[in-house]
Amino acid sequence: MNDAKITVPALLARKLHGPKIAMLTAYDATMARLLDEGGADVLLVGDSLGMVVQGLPNTLPVTVEEICYHGRAVARATHRAHLVGDMPFMSYQSSVERALDSAGQMLKTGGFEAVKLEGGVRFAEQIRALVSAGIPVMGHVGLLPQSVHAMGGFRVQGKAESDAERVLADARAVAEAGAYAVVLEGIPSELGERITEAISIPTIGIGAGPACDGQVLVCYDFLGMYPNLKPKFVKHFAELGSQIVAATQSYVKEVQAGVFPSAAQSFGSAPKKQPPVETGGKAVLGLPPKGYGPANEDS
Repeated sequence: MNDAKITVPALLARKLHGPKIAMLTAYDATMARLLDEGGADVLLVGDSLGMVVQGLPNTLPVTVEEICYHGRAVARATHRAHLVGDMPFMSYQSSVERALDSAGQMLKTGGFEAVKLEGGVRFAEQIRALVSAGIPVMGHVGLLPQSVHAMGGFRVQGKAESDAERVLADARAVAEAGAYAVVLEGIPSELGERITEAISIPTIGIGAGPACDGQVLVCYDFLGMYPNLKPKFVKHFAELGSQIVAATQSYVKEVQAGVFPSAAQSFGSAPKKQPPVETGGKAVLGLPPKGYGPANEDS
């Protein structure tokens, strides 16, 4: 694996020269270190943390401060991957000035190298202003989690031709405004291929088919930590959820049985054999009972 730092120009070059971009979410330093060592090209601190970390029903309550908190943790453990942060709901929609303030805070205090925002044509002005200020922007079109209420839920977008044209127009607007990549979420594979061929920046799909220039998944999804929740676009590359449950059951059983911790997990040495204490010729403290303490002495 090439250990060179992944940059915006390097990602742009993948459009023509490959290989495809492998992107994953991360929310803490431990996960970021493991995914970075595994070769992920891009790590996204997504506002999905509202659902998978905070247990919320959607992403809407997540704040810029919370994104920055998780961003700093991920940044400390990331050396190779490119680090992107989601701009939360209403951190950019109301005005260009609001977008600049929010994105600036994310780069200054969140450790991010780029920001990602949802929407196309309607927010091209914000994208253009951010890029002009030297802030790299990743777009996001198709299914927009921050617009979950307007869309009537997490529904596939672009099925009808008129809707497909709208999503394509959004992707074009994002590219023309200066974004360096765009996430395509929840659209038919044919539309994902059509957009990928139509724009000059890399497309990163999540439920958008195999023709995209890259793919992104939520880390807990691809690790199989939600065994009973598997959207069509998710593949489990491990089954850590069931393994964590099994490991917890084993831990609980050993603790309750007094098996853990054993001598191997304990400090100090076994009690030394002491001579009886003489008090009028009668011992009041004898030898320790057989099997007492760790089997092996360690100091």
